Amino acid sequence: KITDIENNPLQIVVVETRSSGRITPANLSQPIKILMVVLDWDFPSGDHDDWSQEEFESNIVKERIGKQPLLTGDVNVTIRNGVAPVEDIEFTDNSSWIRSRKFKISAKVAQGNYHGVRICEAITEAFVVKDHRGELYKKHHPQMLEDEVWRLEKIGRSGTFYKKLTASGIKTVQDFLKMSIVEPQKLRRILGTGMSEKMWEATIKHARTCIMGNKLYIFRGPNSIIFLNPICQVVRATINGQTFLTRDLPNLNG
Repeated sequence: KITDIENNPLQIVVVETRSSGRITPANLSQPIKILMVVLDWDFPSGDHDDWSQEEFESNIVKERIGKQPLLTGDVNVTIRNGVAPVEDIEFTDNSSWIRSRKFKISAKVAQGNYHGVRICEAITEAFVVKDHRGELYKKHHPQMLEDEVWRLEKIGRSGTFYKKLTASGIKTVQDFLKMSIVEPQKLRRILGTGMSEKMWEATIKHARTCIMGNKLYIFRGPNSIIFLNPICQVVRATINGQTFLTRDLPNLNG
């Protein structure tokens, strides 16, 4: 999602540039449709700000063959009273495939819906658009219970440890943490000798940063009630009418 430097939605404002150099809001008598487009980084050249319509159109960057349009979301907006917010707009491709490796965004009056004095196109500074695919493989800090287990440090996506864990039914960070509490030695055996003690400590340390939330599970016995968190750690127990907190139960948690 594209925002300004303060993480606010983009906003298009039509202004009048006086001969004195003053800029004042334009008083428009009718709504005007605006189209958001992508430009190459070097347009306009230098301080040139009186380009023709033909020059502008020839510098619009189109999507690569077989790809989606470069911009998606609020690419068509309507200016009313001289202002139009652009709440949701984003790129569908990176900028690495063009010579400059940079894009600009521009707002132009949509063809055929306005016949007054020419409204010059608005153009941003040039910037690099990076690919989001790298985000798909990143480790999370902190973890969430439902994260796939390969999000943990030292466990690679589609790697040996990941395959061993999933084959044993350990598919999420929650699954991993539950077994580390209930059957830690079994978990170590599943991972095998390929995971050194140092790697194990790094994985466990990372896993324990997981956000647990407030959900509790209750186990009721004849004379007891046990409260467990989402990874099977005892957080509270009531036995024969007496309540014990975590600090009172050192032998019940791993």
